[in-house]
Amino acid sequence: MQTILGANGQIAAELTRYLHDNVTDDIRLVSRNPRKVHETDQLFKANLMDPDAAAAAVEGSDIAYLTVGLPMDSHLWEQQFPTMMANTVAACRKHGTKLVFFDNTYMYPRTAAPQVEDTAFQPVGRKAAVRAKIATMLLDEMRAGTIEAVICRAPEFYGPGKTQSLTNTAVFDRIKQGKRPMVPISAHTRRSLIWTPDASRAMGLLGNTPDAYGQTWHLPIDPHRLTYAEMIGIAAEILGRDIHYRTVPSAVFSLVGLFNRSVKEANELMPRYRRDNVFDSTKFATRFPDFDVTTYREGIAELLER
Repeated sequence: MQTILGANGQIAAELTRYLHDNVTDDIRLVSRNPRKVHETDQLFKANLMDPDAAAAAVEGSDIAYLTVGLPMDSHLWEQQFPTMMANTVAACRKHGTKLVFFDNTYMYPRTAAPQVEDTAFQPVGRKAAVRAKIATMLLDEMRAGTIEAVICRAPEFYGPGKTQSLTNTAVFDRIKQGKRPMVPISAHTRRSLIWTPDASRAMGLLGNTPDAYGQTWHLPIDPHRLTYAEMIGIAAEILGRDIHYRTVPSAVFSLVGLFNRSVKEANELMPRYRRDNVFDSTKFATRFPDFDVTTYREGIAELLER
């Protein structure tokens, strides 16, 4: 059996589809209120903040995927993510279950230097510090040999469904609605975005590849990184109309953040939009040369034509 912990998000839903279609239909979906993707899915209600509940959720699983997401709330992240990681690791150790952890890049340096799997963490901000902490917790267990695990790291999302990302909501959703897209900070820095179904497929593939364990992997992206101006240009070609965008400077985010908690929480990420973001997934492409990565043009077309 393969178990998905934190099963209600878009990444988890796409992962469930991949596992069902390519690996097994013996799938357990775990969250506080899990919902079936397929009729054969097994639902298990659990709060991973409870160590006993986490252990019960993992029991009987060959592989567990930790895909839990939390709202953009620094206090919540500090209170819950480390505990959930500790409980999940303990549960996997207890039952001899392999762990696949879906990670992000918040802890990486805020520079234009290429990001590779062994890039040293340089967290700036509370959420980045939490992500560095939980990734390090798992890395320490992996190095000590107490757990068989793999870390799957992804940059910012874009994609179908309920994909939560600034790029989706501020750029592509607005284009689809006939509104002017709002570009954060700069339209001319290169962005590294991952198509969410690609991220989930790659995570499922890594989880079922024995020699992938004990390592960190950058999930696959289109290596032809585009600027927001170029992405909007592609959207204009697809739709056959001019699209004018507005660039939102950091000062506006800071001002709005005084009155809007969500914007205030997102402010920690804004410096990353001032420079090129070069997420390198060469390691994955080399190991899995036949994996079909969605190009930016393909992804943008699918988003706008849905």
